[in-house]
Amino acid sequence: MKVNVSLPRRLVAEALGTGALLAAVVGSGVMATKLTDDVALQLLFNAASTVAALGVLIYCLAPVSGAHFNPAVTAVELAQRRIPATHASGYVVAQISGAVLGTAVADLMFDLPAWTLSTTERSSSGVWLGELVATAGLIFIIAALTRGPFDHARTLNVVAILIPAWIGAAYLFTSSTSFANPAVTIARSLTDTFTGIAPDDVPAFIAFQLVGAAFGLSLALLFYPSSQRLRKVE
Repeated sequence: MKVNVSLPRRLVAEALGTGALLAAVVGSGVMATKLTDDVALQLLFNAASTVAALGVLIYCLAPVSGAHFNPAVTAVELAQRRIPATHASGYVVAQISGAVLGTAVADLMFDLPAWTLSTTERSSSGVWLGELVATAGLIFIIAALTRGPFDHARTLNVVAILIPAWIGAAYLFTSSTSFANPAVTIARSLTDTFTGIAPDDVPAFIAFQLVGAAFGLSLALLFYPSSQRLRKVE
């Protein structure tokens, strides 16, 4: 999605959007554990909050920055030459910074230390495969919507629905609960709560996310080898 907004405003939007997303992810996880001991309900509560927040953030901030909120998304945009490398690096810094601050806000709201290294282990071949699947699906949907023959005027509405829908579904059907985002993964290593991930497990998660992103983009390029973004469906 191309935008005509100054780079500083876009970077603030990316930091704010990613931070708000992490506040929703981490905060709803803490709230869920306070409300129930049922892990299934905790996960459902966490997923519902994340889906709702992500939809709102995409709809409000996509016209400003494109609403990447995810270094993997920015990397794919860079690979397709939709964003300059200098801008992409700024996006990634803004996303990670915003995510870390969003985690602190969530923890502080519940009178917890702003940052505490997580002790939740998430490390197995099945979990890594889950991250690959979750990220591949996310990137495929985004790339398909930006390359395929979809109505430009309706794309923002569709993205604000389909992306959260995929993330919500992947929360519940993947073994990793669908982090699908390097910035989110880094930030969630700094909270020792329901949504945390041990710092030692972060590198493998990010590696499989990037592999998944490459696979998702490859599928989109296979189905839409040349961008049909502005064409109408006959």
